[in-house]
Amino acid sequence: MSYQDTFTIGSLVTDCLIFEGDGTRPIHEENVHVFYDPDVVLWLPEEVQRWRREIEEQEAAKQAAGDNYRWNNPRFAVKSVTPRRTSHSEEPVAHLHLVNADYYDFLATTTNLDRRLEDGSGATLRSRYLDIGDPAEAEAFLSCSFGVNVAAETGPDQKMIFARRSGKVDGVNVHRWNSSANEGLARIHDLPADGSRISLHAAARRALKEEMAVQFEDNVELELLGFGLDLKNHQWAAFFRAVLLDLTEDDLRHRWAKGIEDRWEHEAHAFVPATADDVCDFILGRPNLESAWTPCAPALFYLALVRRAVLARGGDPSGRLDVDAAERRAMSRLANAESTAVAGS
Repeated sequence: MSYQDTFTIGSLVTDCLIFEGDGTRPIHEENVHVFYDPDVVLWLPEEVQRWRREIEEQEAAKQAAGDNYRWNNPRFAVKSVTPRRTSHSEEPVAHLHLVNADYYDFLATTTNLDRRLEDGSGATLRSRYLDIGDPAEAEAFLSCSFGVNVAAETGPDQKMIFARRSGKVDGVNVHRWNSSANEGLARIHDLPADGSRISLHAAARRALKEEMAVQFEDNVELELLGFGLDLKNHQWAAFFRAVLLDLTEDDLRHRWAKGIEDRWEHEAHAFVPATADDVCDFILGRPNLESAWTPCAPALFYLALVRRAVLARGGDPSGRLDVDAAERRAMSRLANAESTAVAGS
């Protein structure tokens, strides 16, 4: 993949490939088909198996010593994500195929993509398995994470919500601005006990509940806008837009003051007027722009803006042009501010 393939906004070139969706129309819940094969044993290369055993031993020792440790939990590996269309109206359809994996599988692969293999070849997991072809078709063991990412807007006062990840969260994205809420698809939470199919929409509602205290009884307009792939860390993501129809910023902050299930995952929130100009200003105006954002968050919020603009035009897909125009205006304002700062120094 060249940089032209990844999402770019203003001067920010991200590592996120928008694999499906442009924000102009949602993928309806009934058109999302998640297939899960519990009998498939995830194949790991021998060296990755060794790395996994090392992680398991290290974390067990930390736990025994009473130190902070990373606990294992059952999750899924992504075998494939396949966009399709309905026969007559050509509405978007998505097929996902999942197999068993766990968090230590994820740590052994994703955190070691650029670690040299000890076979004398000088190769890495990235060079051997990802750089040789389409990363969207990589083997399942490299895709032990599927994130459900939500861009949430308050309804009455129309504000987009940005969350900044806490330093207490494990991973490469600490202290970076991210989606309003996100959760990794997990067997313990998202595999229905009645044997029915996994629902990405239900996982998105879980993310809103655990990270924003938006309860299942709250009135939420939820749409799946597409799928992305973080090419740097090789992590799949579903992109959702959620409008909290009856909740304002004050309502949420008042609720949060009484407790959030996963408060520790975020260190700050920003409520930004949900206009394309204001959101573009916020995205592009963060200090140290290249490291300010998680790889796919800017793409998520862009798609949410496009969907909002399309609806404002009564469903006209050309609404995406309004967002592109706002991006150009934000770049112009940023350039003017930088020129003024230079002139005044």
